[in-house]
Amino acid sequence: MVLADLAGAAAYAGLAALALSGHAPLVLMCALAVVAGTATALFSPAMDGMVPLVVPADRLQQANGLLRVGTNISLLLGLALSGLTVAWIGAGWALALNAASFVVSAALTARLRVPGRPAKTSSGWDDLREGWREFSSRQWLWVVVAQYAVVVAALNANAGVLGPLIAEEDLGGARAWSIIVAAQALGTIAGAGLATRVRVRRPVLVAVVATFPAAVPTALLAASAPVWLTTTAMFCSGVSSDVFAVLWSTTIQREIPEAALSRVSSYDWFGSLAFAPLGLLVAGPTADLTGTRPALAACATLIALATAAALLSPQVRGLTSTAPGPTPEPATAPAAPGTDLPEPSEHGQG
Repeated sequence: MVLADLAGAAAYAGLAALALSGHAPLVLMCALAVVAGTATALFSPAMDGMVPLVVPADRLQQANGLLRVGTNISLLLGLALSGLTVAWIGAGWALALNAASFVVSAALTARLRVPGRPAKTSSGWDDLREGWREFSSRQWLWVVVAQYAVVVAALNANAGVLGPLIAEEDLGGARAWSIIVAAQALGTIAGAGLATRVRVRRPVLVAVVATFPAAVPTALLAASAPVWLTTTAMFCSGVSSDVFAVLWSTTIQREIPEAALSRVSSYDWFGSLAFAPLGLLVAGPTADLTGTRPALAACATLIALATAAALLSPQVRGLTSTAPGPTPEPATAPAAPGTDLPEPSEHGQG
């Protein structure tokens, strides 16, 4: 994780230097962007595997919810402040500040203390095969990843291309789209907070069902619904998306052996994002060919169909939570012989 942060810092420092120099070849900027993206791809699965090492098993869901709240607030603030920063000090120095943030992250991450492990003796290929065995042997896992390969591609097409197009055509332009996107961002914060408290017996089933609201804003955009209605739907979609994210992360951390967790998470990230670039690539030509509204309707339909198909899996419907119960707090003194022990405290249930 530290090395990934330092690689991200180097990539953004390079981008900052190019911007400040006034000579920024597109090929070199693309190469540095690839390095930055690779750093994120290395960091995220490792972080997924780190959480169970520093959080008690009966607090995993709360921890994942808290992480999502922090992440979503940071994303919202970053989007709000980035434009001001560029306007104030320029794009080059804004990129330099971004590079510095990666250095700060590396320093904080290096302070984490986790249990030691035996020296690694397997090869990288053995690790890949072991991760794939753990991933492919669980139907609920690969079914939901396949579902999200389609869902993420459709959402990318909406957020990156089709939504802004329909906002420009029918909703009055950038201001309306900003309001809609901001509502979704606020919804993710609320959803992560809600997910720290929700208790469900079948977390994967609930997580998959929580994907259905993602299709609603896209369908409303296709139907030229009023901005206030689409904004409300986007807020609800943000709530449900983070309920999914917290339940999903917690289930993987509880069901997958710790030694293979980061590798399985890598397959999860890879599969879920596999079609994301394709969604962006085909959205524009499809809108040109069929019109923006039919393209949006197709995206909403794909989200709904992929989610309904995932519910056909018996393991998706039937996997029950293995969450450990809270550990009762020990009594302050041993009970006297023949004295009834007190009832376990509910304090640990938080």
